[in-house]
Parts: sequence; C-alpha cells; structure tokens
Amino acid sequence: MKRTAVNPWAWSLNFGYNQAEIVEGTQRHLVCAGQTAVDAEGNPQHPGDMRSQIALALDNLEAVLGAASMSLANVIRLQIYTTDVDEAMKHFDILGSRFGPLEVAPPMTLLGVTRLAIPPLLFEIEATAAD
Repeated sequence: MKRTAVNPWAWSLNFGYNQAEIVEGTQRHLVCAGQTAVDAEGNPQHPGDMRSQIALALDNLEAVLGAASMSLANVIRLQIYTTDVDEAMKHFDILGSRFGPLEVAPPMTLLGVTRLAIPPLLFEIEATAAD
C-alpha cells in the first residue's frame, strides 16, 4: 500500500493528521465499528476519566485491527466522537504516541456529541484500514 499525504495547508500536521491521503495498491479494506472504553464483556470502564477511556478505546481498536491481521499502521481514516471536545483534545498526545512512531497521520474528524450509546462513555473512535 502506498500513502501520499495531501496537505494544501500544514496546520493539521500540528494536530497529528493529514488533510487527505491518496491510498494506492490496496487489497483489503476493513471498516471498524466505533471502539470505546469497554472490557471484553462490553462493560464501560474508567467513568469520568477521559485519558484512560481514550487509551482503552485505542487498545480495543488495536485488538480489532489485530484480529484482521492489521495494525494502526493500516488505518487510513479516523472518525472520533466525544462528549467533551476540549477535554479529549488535552489527551490527543495518546493518539500521537500510538500513530507517530508508525509515521502515519490518517485523515480524521473529531465531533462533539451530547452522549454516546452507553452514558458513562466519553470517547469513541471509528477507523477504516487497508492493506
């Protein structure tokens, strides 16, 4: 898979994402459902703790990707939903620590919502991946 960043403006790079990417030479696409801070039985974890919820949501995303023989390096698009945009952005270094070493900056959208499907949850991340 070949990825070519498209950034007519550089400001998004400060937030860890490209404005767009041209993705060529893929064979498989994986569309992941929103991953949240739940345990293996679907029980919400870390109520009120945005940082821990982001970390666990990313762990769960990595588990889904791994089950498809992929990793965060294969992610070509992120959609993020949070009940508190300001609080989530304070902890975006977690995303940087996971995606940065892989040298990928998938295009993303961050949306503030009034609530997620399960009320104690504060953060949900959807991904599209390809290889």
